[in-house]
Amino acid sequence: MSMFSYAVLHAAPLRSIRRVDGAGGRTRSKRGYRERVNVIPFIIGILIIVVGLGVSIALHEIGHLVPAKKFGVRVGQYMIGFGPTLWSRRIGETEYGVKLLPLGGYISMAGMYPPSPAAADGDGKAGAGFFKAMVQDARAANDETLQGDDDNRVFYKLPVYKRVIIMLGGPVMNLLFAGVLFTVLFSGIGIAGSTTTVASLSECVVPAGTTQTECGPGDTPAPANAAGFRPGDVIESIDGVEIDTFAQASAIIRDAPNAPLQVTVLRAGEPQVLTLTPTLAEREKLDAAGRPIIGADGKIETVEVGFAGISPMTGLIRQPIWAGAVATGENVGAVAGIIVQLPEKLYNVAVSLFTGAERDPNGPLSVVGVGIIAGEVASMDVPLMNRIGGVVGLLASLNIALFVFNLLPLLPLDGGHVIVALWEGVKRVWARIFGLAAPKPVDATKLVPVTFIVVVALVVMGGLLIAADIFNPVDLFG
Repeated sequence: MSMFSYAVLHAAPLRSIRRVDGAGGRTRSKRGYRERVNVIPFIIGILIIVVGLGVSIALHEIGHLVPAKKFGVRVGQYMIGFGPTLWSRRIGETEYGVKLLPLGGYISMAGMYPPSPAAADGDGKAGAGFFKAMVQDARAANDETLQGDDDNRVFYKLPVYKRVIIMLGGPVMNLLFAGVLFTVLFSGIGIAGSTTTVASLSECVVPAGTTQTECGPGDTPAPANAAGFRPGDVIESIDGVEIDTFAQASAIIRDAPNAPLQVTVLRAGEPQVLTLTPTLAEREKLDAAGRPIIGADGKIETVEVGFAGISPMTGLIRQPIWAGAVATGENVGAVAGIIVQLPEKLYNVAVSLFTGAERDPNGPLSVVGVGIIAGEVASMDVPLMNRIGGVVGLLASLNIALFVFNLLPLLPLDGGHVIVALWEGVKRVWARIFGLAAPKPVDATKLVPVTFIVVVALVVMGGLLIAADIFNPVDLFG
């Protein structure tokens, strides 16, 4: 079996990188940014993705290997990569190794398919033609793994549920690895956002949408400034309510115009109690995404709320421990949506490649594209932990893509083998219900022509995405 690692990566989960990179103040054109990229961090970012991809592939194949050996299947090879072997070592009956191209991996299990008719009946005639020759070659390769009709350490003789467990083991390992990485990102490193530390204070209250940059003699002093707040103060509580996020503090202030609030702040490590009376001010009305709402008249809608004049510092904010699992589930759904729309999105990628149009940031990427983005993240002029968080998010998203893509019900992907096993199970149940003779094991080598077409489609898709990621990459940070 093999795992095609260049498959599809949903770009939407990479929005966490935008949040993680903080307010770096960097804008770029595709050409201009790359002219300013710090080469060494850029290369390090790419190397981390390459190593991370290798680890992801290794874990995927371990997910197949462990249950296969547990169920007694003879495993001849466990290989990471394709092409010439760089290193290998035989331990027991299994050869473990690394190959040149880190685009996938495989384990070689004995008897993936039942003996071919030629092997069982002594008839060497398999027909003529390209696809028939492919079927014959597949059967011959499979027969080489068998040790006679009494060989019970073969895959095809396992109960259906055991075969399904073996085939699902690989994708599930990618899902679990993604969950671990997202948990590290969200709960260990944190997501950049507004903290409860005061960054700056407004001097006065200005009308919503104004272009005024300086306070005049008649302007109303900003409440926080008048209350004695200072940059660096950490808001701990408001009217006895413990404050964990700036959004929580902002909500209380917005709902309390002209009401005195007792605010406890930490200043140089010492608690201070300040009395803040938010003033009633007109502010832009925002939607759930934080964008101004445009009314029917084409103007930005406004709302009167309590205003204090506090601007928070941004920083990495650790999320609850379950945030990683929630993000994993959300990203699985997002990538599944990409898969459903894949033909349309690949068409759009092809159009953008030849026309130079801007790529859809929520479209598919290749591993090359992921590597380029990782290099950009690693070379950003932001704190080290922000960059680490960005690369961790990329690896997590890549593993989600590997999980979803390998579940497609197409050979040679794992989902295709699952469908074959389930179909055999359906046939057996049908035979028992109607008192029929037990059916023969499903000979999946007959599907080799379909497998060939799928492989060609994967190669074409991978080539298109790689070309697009090189010549017209996705712009996530513009």
